[in-house]
Amino acid sequence: MLRFDKVTKTFGGNTAVDAASFTVDKPMMIGIIGRSGAGKSTLLRMLNRLTDASSGVISFDGLDVTALRGAAKRSWQSQCAMIFQQFNLVPRMDVVSNVLHGTLNRRSTVSTMFNLYPDEDIHRAINILERLGIAEHAPKRAEALSGGQQQRVAIARALMQDPRIILADEPIASLDPMNAQVVMQSLRDIHEQDGRTVIANLHTLDTARRYCDRVIGMRDGRIVFDGLPEHLTTATAREIYGADASFSEATTSTQIETTDPAPRVLADVAAQ
Repeated sequence: MLRFDKVTKTFGGNTAVDAASFTVDKPMMIGIIGRSGAGKSTLLRMLNRLTDASSGVISFDGLDVTALRGAAKRSWQSQCAMIFQQFNLVPRMDVVSNVLHGTLNRRSTVSTMFNLYPDEDIHRAINILERLGIAEHAPKRAEALSGGQQQRVAIARALMQDPRIILADEPIASLDPMNAQVVMQSLRDIHEQDGRTVIANLHTLDTARRYCDRVIGMRDGRIVFDGLPEHLTTATAREIYGADASFSEATTSTQIETTDPAPRVLADVAAQ
């Protein structure tokens, strides 16, 4: 379904991604881990075509993604939605309008200028917000929401595109452990219930193990680990991060010390 074949990205004399190769043959949730500067974000940006690969080929269902230009490239980007660490919402705009921005790629210039949306799209946006547990915030300005709620609005906007792949670039990096778990469970539910591939750059090993079907580890632009979450041992993590024996996962854990409530309860708490 998705294939990276010796994909490389260079910036001047620096190699951000070095001959990355892997195949995803069915929808799954994949976590990409590695220290800052390992090439994780660049990898996602090449897949979404926010940046061009210097060499190599990215293909999806036989489509050469790296060769797309113009309208074909924009069409691909609508099928490969991106969620960012900083949410990228319009702060003073209401929540439902931010979600409806996920339809901009298929709207006319006139309707975009006058902020006109079909009733069908508005109902769908509210249904998606309901699914993510934040429908009651639909009329509020995005800036009035908590960080966890804003990230779920960003997820809702991505779902409005009805993409085949969702990319999440450090989606929980700025969130507290409670909201981090709510956001990750939302992404997991989207994968399981919709059958969509979700690829997330993560900075906590426990999160990768808990929510992902597969983990890819990057170091200095190269893929140095590709396997099941249970194979991601502390020793393997040290190799991925280039750390010594003093490396401790506890410093980056998103675990909540008390017994975790059910995901629905987590969502309700985070919405308060």
